[in-house]
Amino acid sequence: MGIFSVLALPLLLIGISGIIYIYQSVRWLLSKSAVQNKVVVITDAISGLGKECSRVFHAGGARLVLCGRTWEKLEALYDALISVTDPSTTYAPKLILLDITDISCIRDVAKEILNCYGCVDILINNASMKVKGAVQSISLELDKKIMDANYFGPITLTKAILPNMISRRTGQIVLINSIQGKIGIPFRAAYAASKHAAVGFFDCLRAEMEEFDISVSTVSPTFICSYHRQPAPGNWEASIWKSLTPLPLAVFFRKVSYGVHPVEVAEEVLATVSRKKQEVLMANPIPRAAVYIRTFFPELFFAVVASGIREKLKTEEEN
Repeated sequence: MGIFSVLALPLLLIGISGIIYIYQSVRWLLSKSAVQNKVVVITDAISGLGKECSRVFHAGGARLVLCGRTWEKLEALYDALISVTDPSTTYAPKLILLDITDISCIRDVAKEILNCYGCVDILINNASMKVKGAVQSISLELDKKIMDANYFGPITLTKAILPNMISRRTGQIVLINSIQGKIGIPFRAAYAASKHAAVGFFDCLRAEMEEFDISVSTVSPTFICSYHRQPAPGNWEASIWKSLTPLPLAVFFRKVSYGVHPVEVAEEVLATVSRKKQEVLMANPIPRAAVYIRTFFPELFFAVVASGIREKLKTEEEN
């Protein structure tokens, strides 16, 4: 009886771990089968997240159309993908030059995309541009550029691809957005505004496309960390959530400052496509709570954020 009591907990943990592993393996296989032979378009495929999305969808047997601003980087990505997969079970990706901020050229590029396979099954709007600074220090020209990259570019491409999906009464559109499409963070006004606009557009699009069996999904991470960056021990000072968090909790949740790794986001995008999720928020407890506080207790949210800004300015003055 004594030996059984000692072994019970380890055996239980091993059993639970095995069940979790089997569940994740089955879910991964189902996700891969959901994109097999599908025509998948990924914008800004040469970014860290774009590369990881390309990897998981290519491994799943999708027919990829990879878009990016630099031909040399697209070719390098192409070589990397075909070098690690079985050519008998995967398709060689198609490469398309696309600058998502060049709105006037997007419709012509969309025609090139459609000419690759004659249709698009899944469109992943991944391209994005960030800017940080006080409102008064950001020029109106830069504000417009951010809106072109994060709002007008994605919706222009979506509108150009949409008639093909509607005529076939099938398709999936994914917007990789940001939690800042739900709450505004100080010193990121232009970025947050563009992300709010994108969420509003795709929320409306989701409702309008339901009659055509076209699913629309948004995936919103806190922020995506640098592809090659590894967090330094205890480096939570740069967290955009620090102003929302009491010091003890800030230490406990300091990993929020590291953001979400591109690998995690890419796997979630694949799962989102497979399960046709409408909305995904990739966030740790503190930023996730901030979204709900902003919705139900806006005055409290504004007060906490303002307090964080005052503390930040005071610290800068002291230093």
